[in-house]
Amino acid sequence: MRPLVVVGDALLDVDVEGSATRLCPEAPVPVVDVDGEWVRPGGAGLAATLLATHAAGDVLFVTALGSDDTGRRLAALLARDVEVLRLPLSGETARKTRVRASGQSVTRLDTGDGHAAHAPLPERVRRAIRGAGAVLVSDYGRGVAAHPEMRRLLTEAAARVPVVWDPHPRGTAAVPGVTLATPNEREALSIADGCADPADAAVSVRRRWRSQAAAVTVGARGAVLAAPDGTTLAVPVPDGATLTGQKLDTCGAGDRFASAAVSALAEGADVADAVASAVESASRFVAAGGAAALSTRDSSRDGGEDGLPPSEDGSAFELAESVRRRGGRLVATGGCFDLLHAGHVSLLRHAKSLGDALVVCLNSDESVRRLKGPGRPVVTADDRARLLAELSSVDAVVVFEESSPSAVLERLRPDVWVKGGDYAGSELPEAEVVRRHGGEVVLVPTVEGYSTTRLLSEASR
Repeated sequence: MRPLVVVGDALLDVDVEGSATRLCPEAPVPVVDVDGEWVRPGGAGLAATLLATHAAGDVLFVTALGSDDTGRRLAALLARDVEVLRLPLSGETARKTRVRASGQSVTRLDTGDGHAAHAPLPERVRRAIRGAGAVLVSDYGRGVAAHPEMRRLLTEAAARVPVVWDPHPRGTAAVPGVTLATPNEREALSIADGCADPADAAVSVRRRWRSQAAAVTVGARGAVLAAPDGTTLAVPVPDGATLTGQKLDTCGAGDRFASAAVSALAEGADVADAVASAVESASRFVAAGGAAALSTRDSSRDGGEDGLPPSEDGSAFELAESVRRRGGRLVATGGCFDLLHAGHVSLLRHAKSLGDALVVCLNSDESVRRLKGPGRPVVTADDRARLLAELSSVDAVVVFEESSPSAVLERLRPDVWVKGGDYAGSELPEAEVVRRHGGEVVLVPTVEGYSTTRLLSEASR
């Protein structure tokens, strides 16, 4: 299978997470007590990472990176999932920092003025685009998609293979002939000046950019497709693909939509089926926590001695005491978390939104074997704890040996104990411990279709 190629502007996304319980005396703004810093590839870097995570073949990422500290950190994060083909950058690598308190964004700080230099493209980049099985252009308005030679190569590619163009308000128009343009509603209405309806805007974008099709994403309503045959089609979010009743972080939804669309087109789907797949994928992505769920804790900024996020048992109880001293709200949840999947991530993000800090009570290997049978766990407790601790929603992990977390909850004394909605109708053995210490038990919706048992069953077929 020929590689999939992503072309676009990468930036570093940083989430500074903490809690806010007081106002600054000098101004009516919240004071955020920082708990940690999480990082991930942003912009086209997120699109490339998402494509690499879900696509069957190799993913090459053409982007411009600087040699500054932000550029080096971003390059290291990208290298985990994709092969980066670097272009020169004029200026500093872009960085977007969200300051968040209890899962809610307080402010955003944007730094870095870097733009792709219009130098001749490296031969490796030319070969990559000419040999691509499909191309995703993720334009964040920093010059990669506007490079004159790049545009000639992309125009040639659009005549051979599927090309998806995901635009940006500060970006450039798509090259003629792309298979699918994917603006969001605000972008589409800006491109299609004079249109007030997403369907009309989709038709106008398709006509103006001479693309084969255009899909305008409209948030929780799905997308509106202007199809190659000139018809328009509403593509709703399928039942069960979203969660309601919680604070949803939609950061990265457009990148997931575009990456899912190009993946489906590369596998031979027609445009309508590709858009339907993209709507479902983006909806499940948001329900599972959005881009923040892909973040890793930047322990170099936390002063960790071993370069790993704090996940030892002692840190969980220290964290609990610290939260109580600050008057905060401690949330805990528990389970095996064997083969971490989107359903787990969704539960953890929802749990974190209910308080100021989240502790995961993790079944030990022997505990999992007693509950699940001799073939489990698939992943050892040490590795499960490391994976969980890397998630931005998780503040600490404690491993317990018993079949029930009751003993560890006696020490933690959480304000909220969270379990998945599949436990509805059954009395949890640990509920009495939680309530005795003044806590409450909350059941949150599960993401349909995700379970470790199901994943293992499908893998064995």
